[in-house]
Amino acid sequence: MARKLRLEFPGAGYHVINRGNYRRWILEDDKTKAAFERCLFEACERSDWLLHAFTLMDNHYHLALETPAGNLVAGMQWLQATFANRFNRFRNEHGHLFQGRYKSPIVEGGGPLGHLCDYIHLNPVRAGIVSVDHLAEYRYSSFWYLRQKRRRPAFLRCETALLESGVIDTARGWQCYADYLAWQAAEGPAGKNQAYVSLSSGWALGSDAFKAALVKDYGLLATSRAWEEQGAAEIREMQWADALAAALKVVGKSNEDCARERKSVPWKIAIAAHLKRTTQASNRWLTGRLCMGSPVALSQYVSLFRRQGSAAAPILPS
Repeated sequence: MARKLRLEFPGAGYHVINRGNYRRWILEDDKTKAAFERCLFEACERSDWLLHAFTLMDNHYHLALETPAGNLVAGMQWLQATFANRFNRFRNEHGHLFQGRYKSPIVEGGGPLGHLCDYIHLNPVRAGIVSVDHLAEYRYSSFWYLRQKRRRPAFLRCETALLESGVIDTARGWQCYADYLAWQAAEGPAGKNQAYVSLSSGWALGSDAFKAALVKDYGLLATSRAWEEQGAAEIREMQWADALAAALKVVGKSNEDCARERKSVPWKIAIAAHLKRTTQASNRWLTGRLCMGSPVALSQYVSLFRRQGSAAAPILPS
């Protein structure tokens, strides 16, 4: 049976869920959860995602993602493959880490997205890991970041859950939201697995009008597949080219300089490292544009640069 297409378009929001293979406890300790959180944050930065809520459990994770560039599939491929490689390398293991395809019901903004954030935040409570009174102590969740405002990365939008609950991003608002979640856990729908099971299944979360509009638009996409296939690749490469042009301008270089200067010159390595951190540009694409030899060589140059740095390399904006 053919796999269902992922519905992708600029600005789409998703509830992304996946589990360890055979429900394995892949995130069972704090060190592994911290490693996955770092990998998730890297994926958000390089894919230009907005992360409205997340929770990391022992054998699965939940994300409320928004994709301004319409690039869920490419970003998720990078996130899961990169974490699996790091996990297996660290533990000297092999094989699949995650259970099949991740789920990604598309989510309507506003109230449905707010309800999803509540549902994600209450996951540790429903699992019996912490009580709702101690939910703020559960480290690997966006709820923990509410009271850590200075530590929030720019893409982590904790204010979404607050605003949809009618409060603002202040100390008083955080407490009001915590009280609201306590009510949800005791009496509201977000605290009851059966009542909120639809937030982890189905194909879309939102109003009937929202779903009807998606059906209409998705019919067009399924026919032409303009965004999922050729259009997506073309748009991504245009974005990479724009990012490369901006980086070349910063260092005062041109495409001609790329062809003329040696492949391991520090400014080329710095640009490659910058684009790999801030975009989804592939090693093969970067190698061709920067004239840096083979994709394997480029990867080695960038890895060494990240570990050791270079006094001769220019400083590029993050």
